Amino acid sequence: MTSTREVELKFACGPDDLAAVLAAAPPGDDADAELISVYFDTADLALQKAGASLRVRESKGRRVQTLKRGEGLAREEHEASIEGLAPDPDLGPLPGLMPAGASLRPAFNVRVSRRQRLVRHDGAEIELALDRGEVVGGDASTPICEVELELKSGAPDALFSLARTLGEAAPLYLSFDTKAARGQALVAGAGPGPRKSPAIVLEGGETVGEAFQAVARKALAQVAANAALLREDATPEAVHQLRVGARRFRSALTTFKAATEGEGRAQVKADLEWLSHACDEVRNLDVYAEGLANADGELQGPAAGLASLRGLIDAERGRARAEVVRTVASARFRGLMIDAAEWMEIGAWGLGHLARGPADRFAREALKARRRKVLKLGRDIATADDEALHSLRIAAKKLRYAGDAFASLYGAKRVEAFTAPVKDLQTELGELNDLATAAPLIAGLALPPEAAFAAGELLGLRAAGRAKRIQRAARALARLAEVEPFWNT
Repeated sequence: MTSTREVELKFACGPDDLAAVLAAAPPGDDADAELISVYFDTADLALQKAGASLRVRESKGRRVQTLKRGEGLAREEHEASIEGLAPDPDLGPLPGLMPAGASLRPAFNVRVSRRQRLVRHDGAEIELALDRGEVVGGDASTPICEVELELKSGAPDALFSLARTLGEAAPLYLSFDTKAARGQALVAGAGPGPRKSPAIVLEGGETVGEAFQAVARKALAQVAANAALLREDATPEAVHQLRVGARRFRSALTTFKAATEGEGRAQVKADLEWLSHACDEVRNLDVYAEGLANADGELQGPAAGLASLRGLIDAERGRARAEVVRTVASARFRGLMIDAAEWMEIGAWGLGHLARGPADRFAREALKARRRKVLKLGRDIATADDEALHSLRIAAKKLRYAGDAFASLYGAKRVEAFTAPVKDLQTELGELNDLATAAPLIAGLALPPEAAFAAGELLGLRAAGRAKRIQRAARALARLAEVEPFWNT
């Protein structure tokens, strides 16, 4: 069995764009292949839970067993030629990933037609593969159309350079979903839907740089998945989860600022801010529309005013959502994803002294600083104006995200006890922020009199609850000040 590190980038694209990608690629000899891959796992999905995938691929009469494990640009790859249709459970690291007595069984299969070419670019040797086919699990299937760039020799920055060159010929969208992950989702019945933030799992012993990459990779993958969904079905939750992914990456840039300073960081930060702000209007409209959904019993004015207001807001939502779809289909968005991934994976910041230090020690200091800032900003919450409350909300959110980043290094019960008041604080501050943004949102619309009356009445009613929300936020802050920080061991 050969064991290597697979260094690869993957991009989703349209079937009609594959010819343009191939035409834009450096010259080389092309080869075509029909690949049939069967993926295996145990009954309780031990390999999937371990972050691994196992397949047996057949092509031109030859069968190869492959185990892959890891995330990011470089992943472990263990390969061996086999004779039979079933994998050998004793090869490579496989025995250590399976429970005693467990057996492997087919989970799903992937069939693709592949055109591949070995090219030279920027002093590197890269295999370009264009795949069209489908993932099949049970009675369900999902199509595949993607471009893969695998580094065979040379520096990894050549992969990103070639991706930019090919992206000038056709729209290529960076993807973090492997064929294995798509098959696993298919057999689990998880159809296309908004991608929420996955848990960050640190084993202990990571460097600061590795911890940052673990957070940033998942955040960028969340952005990519929800952007892909928005290009197909622009739902409010997909917009929300895309913003969450961008915010989590931005928050990580702040939490890990001392370790990630250097060339490229400012541009990545600015690009993510651009993406977040491009979604602000539609998100504010979506939140306001949610508040209108159950407003019938609140208002004393005529029902026609509320109906008119809902209709106008829905029209504005449609317009704003179309803008977001254009944003995540734009060349700037595609460039942002490649630039952020390159900086995150191979940026010079990773060579710094602090980035190579232990993550657990860094975590304690970062979390301590985040908590201290929240408590400081919350001192005068009883008299705080909207701007001050907004700053406190952002600080609380960053504390929560930082806690999520490092939680796996500590006991679950201690983390939960600390996180509970932070969540409550976020809830109250979020409602207060929604109230603060509603007034300028409505003021910016040309509402007819009856709709304007309904909007004004609703704002007044909800503003009356502002004091109680601040009181609840203050109580959450008091609990946060009292609870033992989970990083104090």
